[in-house]
Amino acid sequence: MMDNLINRRNFLNRAGMGMGMLGLSSLVDGAEKRDNPLKARSPHLKSKAKRVIHIFANGGASQMDTFDPKPLLKKYAGKKLPVHYKTERETGGAFPSPFEFKKYGESGMEISELFSELGQHADDLCVVRSMHTNVPNHEPSLMMLNCGDAILPRPSMGSWINYGLGSENDNLPGFIAMCPGGVPIKGGANWRSAFLPGVFQGTHIDTKHTSIDRLIENIRNPRLTRKAQRAQMDLLQEFNEAHLAKREGERELQSRIHNYELAYKMQMEATDAFDIEKEPEHIRKMYGDSFQNRQCLIARRLVERGVRFIQLYHGAGQPWDNHDEIEKGHRRLAGESSQGIAALITDLKQRGLLDETLIVWGGEFGRTPTVELPKPGTNAGKQNGRDHNHLGFTMWMCGGGVKGGTVYGQTDEFGFKAVDKRVHIHDLHATILHLLGLDHEELTYRYSGRDFRLTDVEGYVVNDILA
Repeated sequence: MMDNLINRRNFLNRAGMGMGMLGLSSLVDGAEKRDNPLKARSPHLKSKAKRVIHIFANGGASQMDTFDPKPLLKKYAGKKLPVHYKTERETGGAFPSPFEFKKYGESGMEISELFSELGQHADDLCVVRSMHTNVPNHEPSLMMLNCGDAILPRPSMGSWINYGLGSENDNLPGFIAMCPGGVPIKGGANWRSAFLPGVFQGTHIDTKHTSIDRLIENIRNPRLTRKAQRAQMDLLQEFNEAHLAKREGERELQSRIHNYELAYKMQMEATDAFDIEKEPEHIRKMYGDSFQNRQCLIARRLVERGVRFIQLYHGAGQPWDNHDEIEKGHRRLAGESSQGIAALITDLKQRGLLDETLIVWGGEFGRTPTVELPKPGTNAGKQNGRDHNHLGFTMWMCGGGVKGGTVYGQTDEFGFKAVDKRVHIHDLHATILHLLGLDHEELTYRYSGRDFRLTDVEGYVVNDILA
């Protein structure tokens, strides 16, 4: 008798917070699809891109040392620049890049020697040199790039994309975040689902491990056969479904049911997907053997299996955050990743997957064209690094419907501030969603009485870079 009564908690859940599920219900074509909330769905618009690989240069790579050459810095080397820039902390004289740039491809795109391997793909790259964000600090800038808000808890871009499109593989997560040796600043907040249902959050993989059993913990059950596990799972899911039937709208419970089933299915699929030893030797050599390069190869294997959003972090902490020793640090970091990124583009192109896979590269902000002055605890008294800079930096995209061989926007003559065709992170997000066939103004979720979206109340699609 008591089971038929609605208590205060359930009433508020169904009448209030449960309203958020209405948006999801329309996307999954009704409650009958509840058993698979990640079922693939049609986009709003016609699109080329079906999935995204986001290569995160965590910590903020220097634009004038990678994809935005500023030769005028040599003229003022060590001297005060003729214009005044307001920086996070006081900086010194002009610091010209220690790296040489060359022109590549029919487009004549200028790329630093750090990423010379990418020169072969210059006519596939769309380099945006006019990026800018809100603040020059890691935590809020990572949150802005990943979640569209610098302060408040918000769903990550990968979660939004899976919410809008679902996944093309029932046996793997729709969103995978790979980061060797730990997690970046703010940890799991970078791939959280926040108020979206938990099934859309990212699954973190520590790719410093090469053994499948260590790469994905508890991937195999040493005590039970697959048949016995299936019987246990069926019984558990039967109990859970009966429990859920009395608590319709309980997002956490729905997510838990789905995640149990997914964990069971992953035992076979994930073991195969992450095992790069199954690749021919010449393919493994093409990518290279660093953690980051192996991640790129795994990403290609996941793309083939229909994973919707794959994020590759270049290490934990702030690896590109070179306040000192930028020549040494950037050379090492690019050396760990350039070969694998170039191989990824080559591999996807050869397999006919590049046109439907959008690759995005970049960090949360850029760096100053002036040298960072010595200060305790930051750069050990050295004057050979750059400070944070949020007013102008570079990101690039490839495949997935972008216009290759394109350089869009520009910073000023010293590389400090975006001055032409400026692109904010909200604009980047709007453009990525558009390339996937999602209207960033229509992809919303009602929570706490308001319709939320990845781009908040801002963002414009950068139409000039669309193929």
